[in-house]
Amino acid sequence: MNRKNKQKENLFTSICICIMILLISILGLTPLIKNLNFGLDLAGGFEVLYKIDSLDGSDVTTDMVNSTYKIIEKRVNGLGVSEPEITIEGNNIRVQLAGVDNADQARKTISKVGSLTFRDSSDNLLMTSDVLTSGGAQVSYNNKTGNYEVSLSIKDKDTFYKVTNELSKSDSPYIAIWLDFDENSDSYYKYDDEGSVINTEKCGDLVNSNCLSYASVKQGFASDVVIQGKFTKDEVTELVELINSGSMPTNLSEISSRTVTASFGENSLNKTFIASVIGVSLIMLLLIILYRVSGFIASVGMVVYLFVTLGIFHLVGGKLTLQGIAALVIGIGMAVDSAVISFSRIKEELKKKNTLRISYEKGNKQSFISILDANVTTLIAAIILFIFGESSVKGFATMLIISIITTFVIMVYLVRYLIKLFVQTDKFNKHTNLFIGYKENKELFSKFDFIKPRKIVFTVVSLIIIAGSLLIGFKGLNLGIDFKGGSTITVVSKDNIKVKEISKDIKELGYTVSKTEQVNDNTVYVTISDVLDNEGTESTESYFNEKYEATTSVGSVSNIVKKNLTMNAIKALIIACIAIVIYISIRFRFSNAISSIVALVHDSLLVVIIFAFLRLEVSSIFIAAILSIIGYSINNTIVIFDRIRENKEKLYKNKIKNISELEELVNVSLRQTITRCLITTITTLLPVVALIIFGSYEILNFNLALLFGLIVGTFSSLFIASQLWFMIEKRNIGKPMKKKWYEDDSKEVEELKVKGINC
Repeated sequence: MNRKNKQKENLFTSICICIMILLISILGLTPLIKNLNFGLDLAGGFEVLYKIDSLDGSDVTTDMVNSTYKIIEKRVNGLGVSEPEITIEGNNIRVQLAGVDNADQARKTISKVGSLTFRDSSDNLLMTSDVLTSGGAQVSYNNKTGNYEVSLSIKDKDTFYKVTNELSKSDSPYIAIWLDFDENSDSYYKYDDEGSVINTEKCGDLVNSNCLSYASVKQGFASDVVIQGKFTKDEVTELVELINSGSMPTNLSEISSRTVTASFGENSLNKTFIASVIGVSLIMLLLIILYRVSGFIASVGMVVYLFVTLGIFHLVGGKLTLQGIAALVIGIGMAVDSAVISFSRIKEELKKKNTLRISYEKGNKQSFISILDANVTTLIAAIILFIFGESSVKGFATMLIISIITTFVIMVYLVRYLIKLFVQTDKFNKHTNLFIGYKENKELFSKFDFIKPRKIVFTVVSLIIIAGSLLIGFKGLNLGIDFKGGSTITVVSKDNIKVKEISKDIKELGYTVSKTEQVNDNTVYVTISDVLDNEGTESTESYFNEKYEATTSVGSVSNIVKKNLTMNAIKALIIACIAIVIYISIRFRFSNAISSIVALVHDSLLVVIIFAFLRLEVSSIFIAAILSIIGYSINNTIVIFDRIRENKEKLYKNKIKNISELEELVNVSLRQTITRCLITTITTLLPVVALIIFGSYEILNFNLALLFGLIVGTFSSLFIASQLWFMIEKRNIGKPMKKKWYEDDSKEVEELKVKGINC
């Protein structure tokens, strides 16, 4: 076989591999998306956050919280809801019931006080939890039998002896411990319609029954007792927690709630899905236009990224929400960024007259550290967000963390492997424009001076921040109910409805209207200062259903939640900035860290000022947007700093002699990276704009924050961070750059070599 035929065969094989991977990912995405678990905002349902208090005024303990959790879990399982989500948040418990039909019934079932009773085999009440010491059930171990047991501390020994003594002399000396006994459905035995016993299995199936335990009573007991059986340690522990939850004096206070109708959720899902498809399609089209064959391969990598990320999210039991979809979009932007960084480096090597193979190898090697640093800094922000965020923000952070890790693996290894297959065919050695969009032309910013206008830039930015701060000081921010308490009511009617009509209706219901907004012809969004309880929610939903045949989504937040959210938001921002400073100081220098943080503060302030000027609502998810902006903005800054570090070593041997050389260092580095910064920003903006235009109204402000943040972040990377670094580094002119403790003078940091992929 001659060389040309061999090249054609290799090219055909490479194309087939790409198409096969693309088809597998596309075919896998369809059933995967159908089987995903969707959150309340996409599936409809009910969410409530409870604050736990003890009725006797004592401090809430971990045991009390865990016991309450167990009883709520058992009650929720009795509702028959598919995959309920119950989480402990300090002294609060959040319950999310996606797909629940009757929110009011669910609320009543969950929040009622636990009722522990002792009954005979005829289901007659013998004793209540009053005979037990509060929290008196404990795990014990019997050395003789080698089994775990439950020890019960008896408070009213006289009553306990009297009941057990009489029961031991009866024809059916059995006693059962019930939690929330239901006279209509619970029974010691199972009976048919004629009243005959059809199943002698005591208490029915304990797994799906309110019966916690049962035993035969052979004598009267006037002391503490032990429940024996072939229990495992986990079974005994769970039984103890359930018994204590029924006898422990706890009170659940509803501090926030949210109800989303199924049709409302389905509408949000459809809109967001369409917007996401449009956004991703535009990115793929732009990549192919800019980078030709390599752009197509990167697009294949994007589809694989979506398939793998959603697959992992499904495996870990994640529930996809509107915010999660937004995190997925950010991950797409980062995937594109990884590809663009590599492609830019390859094109730079081609410009040096290197062959395509050499350019591929050098470009990948040089871009690895930039991609790693950029992803790690974003990962830091995502982890901080996960630790301090509340429920919906945690879901966003979880998706973002998975996206970052998946992006790095797929774009650094899979995409590079596929590109290598095409490079090795040698069919593109003389067709670099077709392969990666490379042309020998003059750079657009080859003469632009990024340092010269710094004083003007700093002055203008400072004036904007001062003016914005005064605006916020006098008029304040348009805070959502997450930060000021209250309720939101979204009314969706089949017919056209107007804000004036709905506002009048709200006032007739006796509530104070804080804000109204006409979302579209048949949807109105209203914020009220009142915190609606379950009765208020039910009456509001009934009112609009009767008058307009409308579906109503209601959410309420109390002052307790408001304070927690505000504190967590401040903590998250501060800790994220500290963590990023530490990482950048280790990887670069302290001057890089300070410059980066100032730029990030600039980004955050400007987005807040824009929201204040446009009177856009600031809610809890806005914090997620700010941290996303921080993570994404640091991407651009890190790539620029990495290029400055590289050029300083190559061009000046890490020793700058004068200001002119320092200016040239910064300018050269920015000219080399500005195209990459702009392309990455544009590609990330495409799905964000699509979500703004075609997506769901519920995350409109989140996407607007991302839109403003991406633009501001790109500006700060190019005109704030690097110029601040220049001003700080002027003091170090003439001084050699000190090596970091982890750096080896004899060897550069290299990427992990994987045989067959990048070596």
